[in-house]
This record gives sequence, structure tokens and C-alpha cells, in this order.
Amino acid sequence: MDRGNHYEAAFEAYLQWQRVGYVAVDETRRARLGDGDVKSLDFIVYGPAGARLVVDVKGRRFPGGTATKPRRVWECWSTQEDVDGLRRWADLSGTNYRGVLVFAYHLSPAVGLPDGTTDLWCWRGRRYLFRAVDVEEYREHMRVRSPRWQTVTLPRDAFRALVRPLGHFTRAGQPAPEECPF
Repeated sequence: MDRGNHYEAAFEAYLQWQRVGYVAVDETRRARLGDGDVKSLDFIVYGPAGARLVVDVKGRRFPGGTATKPRRVWECWSTQEDVDGLRRWADLSGTNYRGVLVFAYHLSPAVGLPDGTTDLWCWRGRRYLFRAVDVEEYREHMRVRSPRWQTVTLPRDAFRALVRPLGHFTRAGQPAPEECPF
């Protein structure tokens, strides 16, 4: 976890406010698993209903782009290394652990969301929306975004089908909302 990264710091504050147990992982050093390095994860999360998550937080702005050319796209890209590392951490942690990519969207003030939007968080003068995708489901549907940068993404329809409010994962066993607000 990088406390200088406002997305990760907001996520940590949200977990504290929700009273969800977690361990923030020190990212300053690479971990070794077997005979190779593996990308560090950001958090290990222990949900109140038995959820066990290994989490990588992906900070994104919504809308993206520039002020003159905003892109109203819910970006969901990651590096291939992040996906592979998160999967390895989940496997290593045990059968009850899930790898989860958390997309922390920093919302511009102009973005309106329906009342009661789940996992909307206001912190230090910014609004964040936390959405998550199981890393195994992400892997099944991901496509290469940039071979040069080794990034992957989900097609829009796959993302819409797979993405859930963060609470779907942290409050395991509780019903999930039927639709996301985007």
C-alpha cells in the first residue's frame, strides 16, 4: 500500500470506516514466491461475514480524458503482471481467499449518481466509487489493451456483467444489488 497514493489511502480509510479488518501491504519491496518475484498486492481484507480477499487497488478518474474532451468510460485496465500476481497471492493464501481488483474511481464534482449508490465514499474533499471484479473472472474475459505496456482490460459488456460494488465481496453472504449504477 502506498499511502502517498490517494486512491489507496481513500480505500484504507473506507475500510476503517466500514470496520472491515485488513492488512495494508508494504509495496516498497518485491516479494519472492518460489524461484521468482511476484508483484505485491495492496491489502489483505477480512470481511465481517467471512470474506477473505487479496486486493489490488486500481485508481481511475471518472470521467477520464481532459476537461475539454472528457471520456465517460469506466476504465478497467490493469497490467498483466498485476492480474498474474494477484492470482498467485490468492492461490498461496488458501482456498478461502479470493483475488479482487478494486477499481477506485475518483469522481469529478459534475458526476451525478443515484441516491443510495453503494460504496460511494467522500474523503478529504473527493468522492470515490469503489467497484470490484474477481481476478479469476477478470482473467477469463480480459483482452490485451497494449502489448507494449503489457496491459489488459475487459470489454465493456464483460465489465458490466462482472463488476460489483465492493460490498459484494467484503460482506460475503449478503445479497448483492441487482444492478450497478453505470
